[in-house]
Amino acid sequence: MNTSARPTLSHAFAEALPELVREARGADFPNPRLVVLNEPLARELGLDPDWLRTPDGTAWLTGAGGGHAIAYAGHQFGQFVPLLGDGRALLLGDIAGREIQLKGSGPTPFSRPGSDGMGAIGPMLREYLVSEFMHAIGVPTTRSLAVLDTGATVLRRQGAVPGGIVARVARSHLRVGTVQFAATQSTELVNKVVGAAGADSPAQLLRDVLDRQLELVVRWMRIGFVHGVMNTDNTALSGETIDYGPCAFTERFTGSASFSSVDTGGRYAFGNQPNIIAWNLARLAEALLGVMERSEAEAVLGTIQQRWDHYWERHFAGAEGIGEAADITTFNRESGGPIFIPRNRMLDSALTAVERDGDYGPYTELLTAVTDPFNPQAGPEWMARPEGDEEPFATYCGT
Repeated sequence: MNTSARPTLSHAFAEALPELVREARGADFPNPRLVVLNEPLARELGLDPDWLRTPDGTAWLTGAGGGHAIAYAGHQFGQFVPLLGDGRALLLGDIAGREIQLKGSGPTPFSRPGSDGMGAIGPMLREYLVSEFMHAIGVPTTRSLAVLDTGATVLRRQGAVPGGIVARVARSHLRVGTVQFAATQSTELVNKVVGAAGADSPAQLLRDVLDRQLELVVRWMRIGFVHGVMNTDNTALSGETIDYGPCAFTERFTGSASFSSVDTGGRYAFGNQPNIIAWNLARLAEALLGVMERSEAEAVLGTIQQRWDHYWERHFAGAEGIGEAADITTFNRESGGPIFIPRNRMLDSALTAVERDGDYGPYTELLTAVTDPFNPQAGPEWMARPEGDEEPFATYCGT
């Protein structure tokens, strides 16, 4: 790569679905600096890590060169919102078959009144670490290319904290909420979204998303992952885990486990995730009714229990005692699962060290362990110990 030039990105999303995008650019930040860079992923995408570390590369990772904000709708905690959209995210474009999107890069045409469009450094670092852990253990997920400290200060619940941006990489940023928004516009736009998602027909899209999402949630359940905000706009058509805002891990197979500060009613508690994904899939079917027969949609939805059972048996084979396990993560470790996971308080402590003291040492140590999670030499032994779920714990999404 010519390191004097920015990478050349394609803009397949904007070209295929111009009705869903608005041009935007990142905010002007006082002194942005790269604090974490995923060099293997950068090279996989054909990006030069050395160039990304230059002032020009850093500016590119703040969205200075512009991009697109995407429109979508969604059911948020069960309530339909006809227009949401990227209020603090910027799609730079696609390269090597994957899209690069920034989170926390500033306001867009879809930002809500009063929103600063920025990210706080802690949640951006959480997304980087947890998404790369999920990738390391083979769970379909968006990935993280980099995290930047913007040099700006943002006001959040804990007061003034450093601002941050995470560069996210995804096969596609199409969501159930994208289809829902298209359905409020025209059947023509719905069909365009179906095509952009790579499906031959609406029925094929529904079947594919059903399979991908059911298997994904089964895999979440196996490792004790609690997404925390399973709105339909956070349900990717690709079947990748997306949006790690208030996510956490339960150490016990406890259905009521809920850690998200915004999920006050426990709608998205650990044990509710299977029913919620089924509900979200029904909302996808509803959004497709303008372009497919109701009987066809109902027939596909009627296979949910059968498909769920299939994936449950596949991923929980040999795990008959997991429901009685005192510690789900220890159970998985002893039965061939990961040795290191991003335990809640461990990660929270590491993020606090960054926010309060600018100390990246604990974060880097934990990141090294969880991105090589099956290697007992990747981290100290204490990182593999259970923390216990007895004490209250909450996660915050950074907006």
